[in-house]
Amino acid sequence: MKWTGRRQSGNVEDQRGGGGGGRIPGGLLTKGGLVTVVIIVIISLITGKNPLTLLEQTGMGGNEYSVEQQTYTPTPEEEELSQFVRVVLADTEDVWNNLMSDYREPTLVLFSGYVESGCGSASSSTGPFYCPADEKVYIDLSFYSDLKNRLGAPGDFAQAYVIAHEVGHHVQHLLGISDKVQSLRSQQSEEEINEMSVKLELQADFLAGVWAHYADKMSNIIEPGDFEEALNAANAIGDDRLQKQSQGHVVPDSFTHGTSEQRMRWFRKGYETGDLKQGDTFSLSEDEL
Repeated sequence: MKWTGRRQSGNVEDQRGGGGGGRIPGGLLTKGGLVTVVIIVIISLITGKNPLTLLEQTGMGGNEYSVEQQTYTPTPEEEELSQFVRVVLADTEDVWNNLMSDYREPTLVLFSGYVESGCGSASSSTGPFYCPADEKVYIDLSFYSDLKNRLGAPGDFAQAYVIAHEVGHHVQHLLGISDKVQSLRSQQSEEEINEMSVKLELQADFLAGVWAHYADKMSNIIEPGDFEEALNAANAIGDDRLQKQSQGHVVPDSFTHGTSEQRMRWFRKGYETGDLKQGDTFSLSEDEL
């Protein structure tokens, strides 16, 4: 992917190394309290929960003291990734501002370890996600190492696909699609909820393909092999493949994101057509997806 030397988005919050800090009960700063802090930090590392949240749940009284943001020094490789995602985000801004007259640009939050979002706390193990409550995309750049080494999907365009997919969820939010799906959840069975989730995710894959279609037309960003990298990433994170790897068998009724074949097909469809009208996954039956 051609990205070096190109415009980087300014809609990025760098919360790596602790984000905006937080507050803990002053009673925890006693000798016994510090032992409690150590124990809670260990628990947070095991469970992936935000240690600040666990500290607040201790109920220990006393005055409050600030937890200052820690100095974070990224490796050269991570800093290059940071610049890369800024360029990809800028490309999504260019495309969607051109396709939607009332597009609101989302913010991308870089974090490490854990983060507080408008949708609650999350850890790196959650993977990249979009929160409609604050209209932000969250990503721990260490995910890209997992994408390459654990899931077998290397390449910068595979990495760009991840950002474009999450921005696709932002587009769904702006169009009111996500809210409509959410409002139906209380009326549906678990199986029906999963099916709606699959349709939402496959549409986000389609929108990522639409982004790639127009980004290449506008800036000539795609190099030989890039499209295959994105398809490989879509294949790597299909529900069937992930379930097969983790538990040795597949449970279709529990799918929430779609099969590898479906994810590749919908990304390809968006990329090849660039036609938003062809991305209505919700009008199709499960067998037609």
